[in-house]
Amino acid sequence: MRGGISRGDEQIPAGVLPSRACSRITDCLAGDPKGFRVTTAASARRGPGTESPPEPELVRIRDVIYHAAGIFHPDNKLSLLQDRCGRRMKALRVATLREYSECLTGRANRQAELIALLNEITIGETSFFRNQPQLDALRRVVIPNIIQAKSHLPIRRLRIWSAGCSTGEEPYTLRMLLREEESGQLKNWCAEILATDINQRSLVHAQHGVYGTHSTRNLTPAYRSKYFHSQGDNLQVNAITRAHVTFSRLNLSDNSGMTFMKSMDVIFCCNVLIYFDLVSKRRVIQHFFNNLLPHGYLFLGHAESLYGVNDDFRLVHLPGATAYVKGERTFTGGKWQ
Repeated sequence: MRGGISRGDEQIPAGVLPSRACSRITDCLAGDPKGFRVTTAASARRGPGTESPPEPELVRIRDVIYHAAGIFHPDNKLSLLQDRCGRRMKALRVATLREYSECLTGRANRQAELIALLNEITIGETSFFRNQPQLDALRRVVIPNIIQAKSHLPIRRLRIWSAGCSTGEEPYTLRMLLREEESGQLKNWCAEILATDINQRSLVHAQHGVYGTHSTRNLTPAYRSKYFHSQGDNLQVNAITRAHVTFSRLNLSDNSGMTFMKSMDVIFCCNVLIYFDLVSKRRVIQHFFNNLLPHGYLFLGHAESLYGVNDDFRLVHLPGATAYVKGERTFTGGKWQ
């Protein structure tokens, strides 16, 4: 998914969901009084136009997903969740939602099945050079500002995080853009791109780097010939494009995993937070704040905003785009203001 959402409380290897989150889920459905209640505050929210209560087992599955990954499906979107569950039920030859909820909570392979379900529900729409104004602002304003801020450091390194990278078009776009600057403003700089997503299937696609006409529709002939080679009717990214791009699975609700994404100059998290409720958004954005360097920039999707979510970031207007930077805070009255 534009992931993610990817898109827990403890660090985990790639491809494994937080064990503590799964134990909480199991407690919830087993009726443990110390676990989560099945009808949570999130699940109690009703979407517009709902005429009858949603199916209880589907609500249970919704809560499983919410507690594991921070992704919330309102009542008016439960038909989409039911469709995705149906795909997994068909693959497992499971007849009812009650049986399927058992697969997610009470069986030995529940973590693997939860990952498989998240793969179904976190598929996002993306393409190369999807938001050209953002890329122009990165190239013309953000990179020069970062270079100036880090000019006194002995190591010239630029770190960019594509959070919720989906099938890889965004990080590869960033790689091509930075490559174009290596003979100019980024000469003698090392540029590193870390790309993460919760969707394991999307990450496999990204690592293979093979794309059809829809996702490559915005590529110019020059970029096609320089950074891709033909593979039948498709295009595959070449070795130059792959260089310095690292893909890994990360759940944005995994607090421990998020703390390891330190010292970022730029974070792109576009069209990801729309899948989170307010509590989950605030948690993720706080991690972004902590992981950005003082001069760092955060880019969101053009329809996304931090209004009412976080006051630590300051909105900045760039040519044709907006971004967020860390606001200046003062320590007053025993607390940060």
